[in-house]
Amino acid sequence: FFFAIFCYDNLPFSQQAVGSMYGFIGLGNMGSRMAGVMVRKGFNLTVYDAHQPSVQGLVGLGAGAASSPREVAQASNVIITMLPNADIVKEVYRNAETGIFASAQPGSLLIDCSTIDAETPKQLHAVTQELNQQNAEKGLLSNMTFVDAPVSGGVGAAEAGALTFLVGGDEQSYQRAQEVLQHMSKAVFHCGKLPGSGQAVKLANNLALGISMSAISEAMLLGTRLGVDPKVLAAALNSATARCWSSDTYNPYPGVIETAPSSRGYEGGFAVDLMLKDLKLATDAAAAVDLQTPMGNQAQHLYQGLQGEGYGKLDFSSVLKYLDQNSVDKTA
Repeated sequence: FFFAIFCYDNLPFSQQAVGSMYGFIGLGNMGSRMAGVMVRKGFNLTVYDAHQPSVQGLVGLGAGAASSPREVAQASNVIITMLPNADIVKEVYRNAETGIFASAQPGSLLIDCSTIDAETPKQLHAVTQELNQQNAEKGLLSNMTFVDAPVSGGVGAAEAGALTFLVGGDEQSYQRAQEVLQHMSKAVFHCGKLPGSGQAVKLANNLALGISMSAISEAMLLGTRLGVDPKVLAAALNSATARCWSSDTYNPYPGVIETAPSSRGYEGGFAVDLMLKDLKLATDAAAAVDLQTPMGNQAQHLYQGLQGEGYGKLDFSSVLKYLDQNSVDKTA
């Protein structure tokens, strides 16, 4: 299992691959900010999203607009996708009329940053190999490459160009991808030589994240109901063995960390709907390899409760609010 990391400060545009034209498909909360970083750094970027106001926002920064993924592929030889789920990823790449593969150039580099299952990247990689073979039979030199590169870091890191990318693909493909991803990142990990390796790491990370946020929420509620000031409690936890990202950087208790979503009504950030999607992907992947995940299953059940009570668009740290409102205060 090969594992490598490259860390970067902001690199100048002059270090981009010479002669490359860039495309970006999927301009949601994360994708719009990632594409914005690329435009501000001088990339010649063509963008597409089904939501036209998102496209126009990037056009206002200097990007070109396309009417379909196929049109992006016609204009670009490096394409990044950032999409909500595997079904949309497959449609964007494989639709015979409007998809990327319908017009992808022989030497294209295709980078999918979506968080999806680990099997879909393998399937898309196989399609690129089939297209390379077809081009070779026509006498065309073709080294089309697909890698999966899901991200960690959230909206703030996307805005700042400080994401962590988790890349799955062979060494040569990884080297090509990191030349682009370095401009949006603080770190680029090579998670394995096979496509899907990046997704495997991302699902493991978010499995732990969903569990840890639930645990810190319970701990913060326990301490405060027992009379401890929330800021004192958080400081103590962060100096003790309970310390983790969910506590020291993204604390779910309102007012503890002013920049956290919990201090702005749980607006923005990483939505409950997305955390639940990732937990389901992780527990499904675990079941496929005969791994029991009792804590993961419990976290998934908990977030299903949040979604069922209308928390879906709130940040996933709103699990504290949900637990607070659905727990009886025995001291009352």
